[in-house]
Amino acid sequence: MRMKHSVLALCAAAGLSCAAMQAAAQSTVSAQKSRLHRVLETGVLRVGTTGDFRPMSFRDPKTNEYAGHDIEVAQELAKDLGVKVEFVPTEWKTLINGIQTDKYDVAMSGISMNVDRAKVAAFTLPYMEFGTVPVVRKKDVGKFKSWGDIDKPAITVATTLGTVFDQQAKEYFKVAKRRQVEAPALSYQELLAGRADVCITSNVEAASLVQTYPQLAIVSVDRARSRRPASLLVAQDDVVWLNFLNQWITMKRSSEFFEGLQKKWLQ
Repeated sequence: MRMKHSVLALCAAAGLSCAAMQAAAQSTVSAQKSRLHRVLETGVLRVGTTGDFRPMSFRDPKTNEYAGHDIEVAQELAKDLGVKVEFVPTEWKTLINGIQTDKYDVAMSGISMNVDRAKVAAFTLPYMEFGTVPVVRKKDVGKFKSWGDIDKPAITVATTLGTVFDQQAKEYFKVAKRRQVEAPALSYQELLAGRADVCITSNVEAASLVQTYPQLAIVSVDRARSRRPASLLVAQDDVVWLNFLNQWITMKRSSEFFEGLQKKWLQ
């Protein structure tokens, strides 16, 4: 009889323990709300952007406001969510840190997918593709016919610190001098100032640069290098937010929203 009471007591205690554990788990889940729910509750979508990558994200000199392809993507996302967009300034070298420390809900700045970034953050489905091309001063364009013509001891290649192009330059150029500049300085400014012979950037930014600065030209290499998808950058620990953004991108691609943006900004 005493043993029966002991068993019942243990069962009751176990029941209480299970109930307590379940309550704690539910509390943890509610405390860790998805960014999707937080954005809807606060009415604000925080978007990290560098503002230095034409035509994806840049400051309009007339208004000093953000403009570009990805800025319109952010505005469309906020509109569909029924919230306001808040642009949070960031730099390429701190882009990942801003996501990890929750300074913004998503980063949009013409961000290329790569393995190093994917190790510490999450990418949505891609919405376009980039490739890397060389840009030179127009008066020098005849000197360069191939990628091999750039990798010479007398040539200086400029890159912006923290960008994928900075990483690629280490891979592409074993002999040429490399000149790294730190934001807010930009690689093409070194080219314009005569402190570098070449800068490398995406085919997208290069097309915008030669329109803005007639003294620059794209080298007619046989192919763009390091072709890579571009997508939105988010935290790894929020599957709900990532799934929502993937579905949103899929719907927007079907509605030709991205096609319209590319015609406006990239052609």
